[in-house]
Amino acid sequence: MGPDDALKRVAFLLEAEGAPAYKVQAFRRAAAVVSATQPGELLSLNKQDRLETLTGIGPSTAGVIREALAGAYPSYLAALEERAGTLTPGPAQDLLARLKGDCHSHSDWSDGGSPVKEMAEAAREIGHEYLALTDHSPRLTIAHGLSPDDLRRQLDLVAELNDDLHPFRLLTGIEVDILEDGSLDQEEELLARLDLVVASAHSALRMEAAKMTERLVRAVSNPHVDILGHCTGRIVVGRGRPQSQFDHEAVFGACAANGTAVEVNSRPDRLDPPEELMRLAATLRCRFAIDSDAHAPGQLRWLSYGCDKAVAADLEAPSIVNTLPLAEFIAWAGRDRRQTPNFTKDR
Repeated sequence: MGPDDALKRVAFLLEAEGAPAYKVQAFRRAAAVVSATQPGELLSLNKQDRLETLTGIGPSTAGVIREALAGAYPSYLAALEERAGTLTPGPAQDLLARLKGDCHSHSDWSDGGSPVKEMAEAAREIGHEYLALTDHSPRLTIAHGLSPDDLRRQLDLVAELNDDLHPFRLLTGIEVDILEDGSLDQEEELLARLDLVVASAHSALRMEAAKMTERLVRAVSNPHVDILGHCTGRIVVGRGRPQSQFDHEAVFGACAANGTAVEVNSRPDRLDPPEELMRLAATLRCRFAIDSDAHAPGQLRWLSYGCDKAVAADLEAPSIVNTLPLAEFIAWAGRDRRQTPNFTKDR
């Protein structure tokens, strides 16, 4: 492993375990410095013990470079790999292996930390067939939501990237804000052009239950909406945030009736919805999407958390839309799902 690849892998694993952004970026910057330095110069600086004279190289990054140049597997990286580990063999690991793609991710076009191409390549490298790029919509200014013109430019970029990524597919998409009246925060013409639409509420989360129910039911009944994102809006770390109040049966019933999948959001700070609501949605014959909601390449690995929760809630793999291979997934997202059965149980 070359030193630049080792540094990128360290950054990826740090992201996966939720390390502070400054720490991740230190390794990404170091990787860029190494890539821009002539191999002979890098070897010479290493021999003179002067790696840290390069801008952006500190003791930790220099240690990774030094060991990689010596042909060793960097110890810092090995420790991260050991901590990352894998799911305990069993149903959750089996479910993770069945996932063919990820339906919710962000890039530096909105509030993500990495370019679109890096997100797509990382998804491909971990074995996905597809990744939906779902940057935020205009109203979410705090997350640099995309204007209609921005989204049109992003669609052109995705088309260009897919020429090089084939057979992997980067799906066009959006995490569209559900406005307080249940309408969607993007032009209908644009929503119709996208491969996938995730609809999420990000504001007025303490709305009175009856109004929140009307809001969510209207959103999931919109024919452009494929997935209801992090439906309770809860945060489960730090000071946390309580669940939004709404009629769960009414909202999940509307999801089932309209073929809108309920997201199992895998972010460790969300893990939304809780298991009891997943079970309720399953009894109402909802489909599900286990999503990473990744804002950086390493966070794509967070799908394992969602799989763990899905198994704990007794969700069946055929009810999870991103177990579908690419062609079948695109067909599911593009058809009138109200006219077809929700899912078939394993026989």
